[in-house]
Amino acid sequence: MAEKKADTQADADRPDRGEPITLMEPLLIPEGARQRGALVDRALTLAQKAASLRSALPASLLAALATLVRSMNCYYSNLIEGHDTHPIDIERALQQDYSADPHQRDLQLEAQAHIAVQRWIDQGGLQGRALTIEGLREIHRRFCEQLPDDLLWVKTRKGGAPERVIPGAWRTRDVEVGRHVAISAGAIPRFLNRFESAYGNLGPTNAILAAACAHHRLLWVHPFTDGNGRVARLMSHATLLETLDTGAVWSVARGLARNAETYKRHLAACDQPRRNDLDGRGHLSQEALADFTAFFLDVCIDQVDFMEGLIQPEQLRTRIQSWTEDAIRQGTLPARADALLGALLYRGTLPRREVPAILGVSERQARRVLSALTSEGVITAETTRAPLQLAFPARLASRWMPGLFPEQAAR
Repeated sequence: MAEKKADTQADADRPDRGEPITLMEPLLIPEGARQRGALVDRALTLAQKAASLRSALPASLLAALATLVRSMNCYYSNLIEGHDTHPIDIERALQQDYSADPHQRDLQLEAQAHIAVQRWIDQGGLQGRALTIEGLREIHRRFCEQLPDDLLWVKTRKGGAPERVIPGAWRTRDVEVGRHVAISAGAIPRFLNRFESAYGNLGPTNAILAAACAHHRLLWVHPFTDGNGRVARLMSHATLLETLDTGAVWSVARGLARNAETYKRHLAACDQPRRNDLDGRGHLSQEALADFTAFFLDVCIDQVDFMEGLIQPEQLRTRIQSWTEDAIRQGTLPARADALLGALLYRGTLPRREVPAILGVSERQARRVLSALTSEGVITAETTRAPLQLAFPARLASRWMPGLFPEQAAR
């Protein structure tokens, strides 16, 4: 412990090596850059596709899908960090059903923390602040303060003693990520001031491009002792949510995780200095940043297309109807349950008083059908008097939304 205090004091004595903030340039792909036109085309395509997907969904279905996507986003974002917590286990954690295995329980709690932060973001908690110093610290604080203690201790250097992560606090030591040696700890506020000023008050197209550029530049600064990747992906989610009005029904994290090696290779390339006189005018490679931006936008477009395919009304209805018919044959759902789910798919929400008429049964039988569907987790309501809404439980995703995430391995 005495050695750890001595190390911390040594870092505190020389916290800022005075690196010029120009080391982080360029922060955006400038007008006139060779790659700019193609990137703008991608940004416009993404905006159009995202708007089309968003407008095709009724509000009630949007909310149900966003809940499932939060679990998916959490799963893939944590998977990039080597933490494999399947959405079914995440769903169990949200119902306070934790694994008996201490490590798995810790991962469930980590996922629970991630989802809580994204829910806060999806509900507007970070509105206008995703690319600000205050917003970044709050994402990190909200995430880390809910983590179990075992996940708050990390080694920042080979052979060094574990260091505790302080929620919302900048790192106090030098760090090396791959071949990249991050700026000194004391320089973090200066660089993030530049980060905030560069990415604030941008027009729509630049704001979309900035979602990619800021993603790398935050990781380049590496402001926190741990959790930088999760913060960067939550920041990107919040930026896209606000810039494109995504409704939180698709996730860039899924695409990044499914292309993890390419993602990491692009990030490493963006750490490299300018290659030659044709590679921009900043310290870092403009061409590498443009390549990463193209990759990031292509991933986003792919994820919007993927979700659009999953929620095609007739196909979604067919998949849900097939599952319901199987459940009725197996006796896990009563007859006429399919009629109620079909009505919810068409209308989005239903007042409870209309259920008997829709099913053509007595109130008692209607309550039986409703109770069974509620127990299956496929119907929900905010209160006992609120309208009924469709829910998308993670355990049924393989039937209702195939390909959203991998099947859970047998244990």
